[in-house]
Amino acid sequence: MKIVIASDSFKGSLTAWEVGTVTERALRSVFPDATIEVVPMADGGEGTVDAMVQAASGTWNEVTITGPLGTPVVTRYGVIPSRPVPQMPVAEKPALDAADAMTAIVEVASIAGLPMVPRHLRNPEQTTSYGLGQVIRHALDAGYRRFIVGLGGSATNDGGIGLLQALGAVFLDADERPVPPVGGALPDISTVRLDTIDSRVWESDIQVACDVDNPLCGEQGASAVFGPQKGATPEQVRRLDAGLLHFATRIEAATGKRLHLVPGAGAAGGLGFAFLLLGASLVPGAKLVGDVVGLEEKMRGADFVFTGEGQSDFQTLFGKVPFYVAQVAARHGAKAILLSGGLGAGIEALYDHFVSLHAIVSRPMALDEAMANAASLLAVAAENIARLLRASRT
Repeated sequence: MKIVIASDSFKGSLTAWEVGTVTERALRSVFPDATIEVVPMADGGEGTVDAMVQAASGTWNEVTITGPLGTPVVTRYGVIPSRPVPQMPVAEKPALDAADAMTAIVEVASIAGLPMVPRHLRNPEQTTSYGLGQVIRHALDAGYRRFIVGLGGSATNDGGIGLLQALGAVFLDADERPVPPVGGALPDISTVRLDTIDSRVWESDIQVACDVDNPLCGEQGASAVFGPQKGATPEQVRRLDAGLLHFATRIEAATGKRLHLVPGAGAAGGLGFAFLLLGASLVPGAKLVGDVVGLEEKMRGADFVFTGEGQSDFQTLFGKVPFYVAQVAARHGAKAILLSGGLGAGIEALYDHFVSLHAIVSRPMALDEAMANAASLLAVAAENIARLLRASRT
């Protein structure tokens, strides 16, 4: 028997790798001779770098950067061996030479993430993506020219002005003064200079894990849809949206490129727009991670695949890790089993893609207790499923 364990993290309690190893131990207690592959997964948000670095036996680079509130923070990015990824560089970019054998993995959640901002300080008019540009520049200095960027979980709504400024772009107000790299300053932009961007950016292949198709502005834009969860009031949403439109208009006038309506431009407070400007490709997150960690290869010949996440519900079908894993499993004739921290509304639709759905919680308990005991709860649930599988095969 071959079993693949390809789960997302259980946010706040277990990393994707921990979910995999706990599940593996439980399954081996019932199937000691089984071939079991642990493939950590993610979708571009928190845990993406951990999953990729763990799966690819990569390394870490630590760097001090400007955090979302403008104060210094220590973060890190991963480095893994390069593998083919979807949507390779745009045609006008030069071919990368053989020396570029490594890929830098960057995660917005650990650079300008919402959990990095205390709840009472959440104000997307004052948060910045500047640190993201600093991390990319650090990687450029280290010689890397391939990047994978996970956009999920940002605290910003600055349209990527911080990212672009850290990479060398210049934005001036009507008095020729530099505009601060925050969302609230976007309406003040008068002059745009992009020819000052670090030339090494244009030589690079940037793949961006993006699971939303929102445009930059409007009712479905970054400010209206995601601003409130970052602390924006209705009035701030209006100002931020107007600021992003002004920002896009200035940039598009300077470049002749109309990007603000491209699906995904509104991702991560407009970082999708900035990366499109830099020639990046926006790619579904779970697929991008799956391609990097070799999920298709490892799924070949599998009988069962265990996958999961912290909470599964009808939204799982909207490009989340378990749904993508189930699709890959179906292509290879493997039966997908969903084992998540909890099950929520609308799970009936998931039965079209999974042979069974399971929550690890074994009795009534508070969320805090469940998260604190996630490993032991997961082990028991996985072993029980394995025992049922063994009984069904005898």
